[in-house]
Amino acid sequence: MPETYRVGVAGLTHDHVWGMLRWWKELDGAELVAAADLNPPLLEKVRSEYGVEATYSSYAEMLDQANLDIVTVALDNAGTAPVVEAAASRGVHVMSEKPMAATLEQADRMIAACRKANVQLMINWPTAWNLGIQTVDRLVQEGAIGQVHKVKYLAAHQGPKEIGCTPYFYNWLYDAELNGAGALMDYCCYGSDMAAHWLGRPTSVVGIMGTLVKEDFPVDDNAIILMKYPHAFGVAEASWTQQAPDGSANPCVYGSTGTLSVVGSRVRLGRLSREPEWIDADAPSPGRRNGAEYLVSCLRSGAPVEGMCSPETSRTAQEILQRGLESAQQGREITL
Repeated sequence: MPETYRVGVAGLTHDHVWGMLRWWKELDGAELVAAADLNPPLLEKVRSEYGVEATYSSYAEMLDQANLDIVTVALDNAGTAPVVEAAASRGVHVMSEKPMAATLEQADRMIAACRKANVQLMINWPTAWNLGIQTVDRLVQEGAIGQVHKVKYLAAHQGPKEIGCTPYFYNWLYDAELNGAGALMDYCCYGSDMAAHWLGRPTSVVGIMGTLVKEDFPVDDNAIILMKYPHAFGVAEASWTQQAPDGSANPCVYGSTGTLSVVGSRVRLGRLSREPEWIDADAPSPGRRNGAEYLVSCLRSGAPVEGMCSPETSRTAQEILQRGLESAQQGREITL
């Protein structure tokens, strides 16, 4: 394995990319060497702000010329799969931004390409690096609340344009073909991934979505996906019209002996007939502080990517999203 991993970025139109690039710039054992995008202003930004001198208008050209070990993919959802396939065919490991793709078929192509080439594929879910959610995950795995029977998560804000996302980002978020849907794909993905992680693959899915507030809007601005398991429910809610935080605990994980939830920066553990226990979030774990550090730690140890960011869990989340979309469109429950 190399002492220093050479990292490139394919696509700069997903606004999350700028935080991901900071991870790579600050990570010992990694060097950010190349970037590819069709938009000259974004290439100029990555040159001036991140010191990336090798820039390309073609991701294929970058993959052929930059001698990369890892590529970070930050494109529209529909454009991700071809880049992952191209990277895998060249033996390049991949960190791709959430959700996994625009469709389940694209997600399956990504997994197949990386398995064939024996390269790592990690889907970067920002929630996976939230210390409160990491603490909840540890407590769930330790059995602190017994058998989990419900997972609920709400992702919400005023809308991509309203909160200051760039036009490069929100233009494709508002395109159902490039995004996969609207708020449903962008924000129900988080709850779907958590449910997939803690509960697995559901037996059926019900989805509802609508354009409730934004007039003459091309996609849904609110959505809910309900997941049914043999002995559990999952709930993923999305809103691009929430005007202020509601102060609620989020996410909430309900078990046979208690309830776990994140409230601000702390975790609440509730049990019957006891005062709730307030737990400070765990300190950052070495190797799991962010997606760049985690992927490199997996590469150095030879361990597969696991948990919320694994391709298998992310693929289940993608299936939930697609079946939830189909359910909303068809007005019926979809069996998986």
